[in-house]
Amino acid sequence: METRYLLLLPILLPVAAAFTLHVKALRNDGSRRFFVVGILLAELVFTALCALFVRDSLTLARLSADLCLTLSLDGFGKLFSLLAAFMWLMSGLFSQEYMLHEENRSRYYAFLLLSEGALMVLCFAGNYLTLYLGFELMTLFSAPLALHTQTGAARRGGLKYLFYSVFGACLGLFGFFVLYTYGDTTAFIPGGVLDLDKAAGHEELLLAAAFLSVLGFGAKAGMFPLHAWLPAAHPEAPAGASALLSGVITKAGVLSVIRVVFYQFGAGFLRGTWVQTVWLTLTLITVFLGSMLAYKEKIFKKRLAYSTVSQVSYILFGLALLEPTALVGAALHVAVHSAIKDALFFTAGAVILKTGRKDVRELRGVGKEMPVTMWCFTLCSLGLVGIPPLGGFVSKWYLAQGALRSDIPVFSWLGPVILLVSALLTAGYLAPVSVSAFLPGADFDYSALQKREPTLWITLSLVLLTALTFLTGLFPGLITGFVSALAGTLV
Repeated sequence: METRYLLLLPILLPVAAAFTLHVKALRNDGSRRFFVVGILLAELVFTALCALFVRDSLTLARLSADLCLTLSLDGFGKLFSLLAAFMWLMSGLFSQEYMLHEENRSRYYAFLLLSEGALMVLCFAGNYLTLYLGFELMTLFSAPLALHTQTGAARRGGLKYLFYSVFGACLGLFGFFVLYTYGDTTAFIPGGVLDLDKAAGHEELLLAAAFLSVLGFGAKAGMFPLHAWLPAAHPEAPAGASALLSGVITKAGVLSVIRVVFYQFGAGFLRGTWVQTVWLTLTLITVFLGSMLAYKEKIFKKRLAYSTVSQVSYILFGLALLEPTALVGAALHVAVHSAIKDALFFTAGAVILKTGRKDVRELRGVGKEMPVTMWCFTLCSLGLVGIPPLGGFVSKWYLAQGALRSDIPVFSWLGPVILLVSALLTAGYLAPVSVSAFLPGADFDYSALQKREPTLWITLSLVLLTALTFLTGLFPGLITGFVSALAGTLV
């Protein structure tokens, strides 16, 4: 078999498994548990095989002479697909205990698997049309995860997620039409595909299309002003789905922006234009706004959702600088934030599951009842703030260095200042949770405490993600060296 056909396995396996879940033998929790975890583990293995051995592209369908659906796997595709497969496995482990207390479990796991298959289409996309298809499919299959509990708030949050994502995709589709007209190809080519002869005299249209595409795909990443779906959808979804929405699915927006900016329009075309200026402005507004809203928020999962609004725009800021060091920092922060934010949402889910407490003011003393869970939360929180030797420090260091080296008026110094202020605010909304959890005070009634630690399923997922937070800080070269080689061809 030609190795390029391996690209079909990570797409078709979860889709086939999703439909298999409805057979009678898998309707009991025990059988379904091992089936789902086994499929997610196999998915990670198949994705790794693709990353190791696939070198050629695979055309799925040819719609016309120059328009086709194509799968391909380059450096960024490898990074994002491996990250997604690992995080889906972590969510699958976490959900084995958490979902025992929820209804419609087979439906939940079916859409969990379908959304992973759709995300793999996006990660493996070899051209703009395939990317758009994967983006839309992922939205349609992940929306039921946000809607799962079917409460009024869940429906509002899920529909808001669906509307913002579809609207953003429509903006991205406009970019596709413009590039199809003025580009040499819709395939992803490092440096861009614009035909300078065709583009002559149409630069403003191309810049408008580039900006609308970034804004549209940036909606999935929670960039202002299309960020409101995150705090609406995250708190109402099951914790395993909230983690994926925050830690991975937002990165689908990031990958889409990378493809459009660096592989279609080209960094050289956008550098120094109003598009770069407005894009940088929106990312810094989002970083500060998200941190401030998280600092003021009292609902545990909603606080983490606002935090995601801020932290994902760290990545978009690094991309908008169009500078190699910042691009490396953005790629590292993709992995770091995914691990940390999944762990934080898992912690919130575990606390809600075991204690029923949803407000951060009710978490006093919970560290005495759930020490392993809250230690994982504390260590990952330090990583998100940017304390060495955790991964968040290294990624933010690269981002700050990239900003200083960019020599962009105002943004070269304003960017690091906003990142520093955001880091202080991050400490302000995460550190008090750990302090009150472990140091409830002398007036606290210790006699009422009882051990509430979750089972191995949740604990294992938390420990693995916390370990990954350390590994990305201690051995960042595993990602930075890999992305540095890519950055040289893009900017």
